[in-house]
Amino acid sequence: MIRVVHLSTSDSSGGAARAAFRLHTGLRRIGVESSMLVEERKSGDEHVRAFRPPSDLLSRLRRRARRGTIAKDSARYSNRPPSLDWFSDDRTPYAGQIVPQIPPCDVINLHWVAGFVDYEGFFPEAAKIGMPLVWRLADMNAFTGGCHYDDHSAKFTQHCGACHQLGSTDPNDLSHQIWLRKKRALDHLPPGGLHLVGTSRWIAGEAKRSTLLGAFPSTIIPNGLDVEEFRPRDRAFSRDFFNIPPDAKVVLFAADSADTVRKGFSYLAEALAGMRDVPDLLLLSVGGGKPVLDPSVRHVSLGRIKDDRVLSLAYSAADVYVIASLQESFGQTVTESLACGTPVVGFASGGIPDMVRPGVTGQLAPTRDVAALREAVRQVLADPAKRAEMSANCRRIAVGEYSLEVQARAYAALYERLVAEKLSDATRPAAGKTAPIAARPADVR
Repeated sequence: MIRVVHLSTSDSSGGAARAAFRLHTGLRRIGVESSMLVEERKSGDEHVRAFRPPSDLLSRLRRRARRGTIAKDSARYSNRPPSLDWFSDDRTPYAGQIVPQIPPCDVINLHWVAGFVDYEGFFPEAAKIGMPLVWRLADMNAFTGGCHYDDHSAKFTQHCGACHQLGSTDPNDLSHQIWLRKKRALDHLPPGGLHLVGTSRWIAGEAKRSTLLGAFPSTIIPNGLDVEEFRPRDRAFSRDFFNIPPDAKVVLFAADSADTVRKGFSYLAEALAGMRDVPDLLLLSVGGGKPVLDPSVRHVSLGRIKDDRVLSLAYSAADVYVIASLQESFGQTVTESLACGTPVVGFASGGIPDMVRPGVTGQLAPTRDVAALREAVRQVLADPAKRAEMSANCRRIAVGEYSLEVQARAYAALYERLVAEKLSDATRPAAGKTAPIAARPADVR
């Protein structure tokens, strides 16, 4: 049986962490021995282990000094607007302390590891172990000089520097220094020493364009979700649960924060402001931030929802879900909406077109085109019969393509292939030498 350990900064905080935990859950359901090592453990899953930094005095002093160095280097750029996405250093306080705590396994699968996995402390040691490494690309950070989305600058195709997200014109700024350190760390890996998993064609293509990860092989496996937790709920009950009028035409928006520019809420707000002629129009929003809307648009904010079943009620209460992101590696909220039978309107950016199929599961609009976004929302709201047809398509496609079991089996097949290849390499005789006795997959390190 294949044993896999997932490395993730968290097991529940944020969409990327939830995606990692969902994969872990799906793998265990199909019999794979899956566990997680995380910096921040919030779930009660017995197979999730929290990283424990060594508590001896020297280790604590080293972490404090390292944390101070990282903070000092970033202090020059502390005036970044809060509406921008994360910008993460490649260094963490833990340096080389993580590898010794990884449980015995056959495959290590990295996820969103910002602030947890230190590149220079991890990859050289992982190369020595020689175990297959898989990295699910939750965003662009793995192959950039610090940003999690590049805002279309494409500097990751070179060597970063003069980063506009840092407000910098210096070619040797923090982003370039991070890129250099990542390059040195990743250079320890042989060409097949890391296998990338793109959650969409877009993110896989961007990684291929990058100077850091472009040489490594990749596979496209979409994120999965529990299609029994996320399923169509009774519409009347769902609306009553949130005190939403039964006859309202409900447009749903969900994001960790509506204030994050990349999530595109301002474009949706502008589109809705031009729909005063649509009777009973209501915006339902999930997540943090302070959405700014035209006073004519009725709005119900549900705040952050952590319970998946309650979240499925929000999707079920809506007529259409809108994702207006300007860049998105996958768009996990899209699959959640599909699984609940709610058609999706979105910008044709990032991984969104993989899931939003015009006329089948929803409608697409050119990125940043407010008029087209407005018209797409109008189309879905105006035709109840077509909306019902798309709703059935959404559920069917979610079950057939995005269930946890479908995702888990794709990963399990990838793990088995990588372990078999590693075993084959280990047992292949060098010229003039006798082949050694084959090791069991679980013994390969």
